[in-house]
Amino acid sequence: MDIKEINCIRVHIKDNVVTLIREVSANEEMKGNDVPPGIKSLSSLPLGHKVALEEIAPGEKILKYGEVIGYACEIIKPGDHVHVHNIVSGRGRGDLK
Repeated sequence: MDIKEINCIRVHIKDNVVTLIREVSANEEMKGNDVPPGIKSLSSLPLGHKVALEEIAPGEKILKYGEVIGYACEIIKPGDHVHVHNIVSGRGRGDLK
């Protein structure tokens, strides 16, 4: 793979999400280290956001850095944007007052 093709990074082999290293378009294939072939972003997303590598059921762990960063609160499909709308923290919500 050419370095110019890389659009994401999988920090740890256990991770079920990748982090975008540049903006991606909808239907763009995720290309990076240890990323399974054929996973495409389901929407246009900005740099730094996360994309699911596999289906994640409600209540299942979201893994980044090989560690739990939250839990799915709805079905997350491969290629879905993984963000505050579909994950919750095990430590509580910081966005609610």
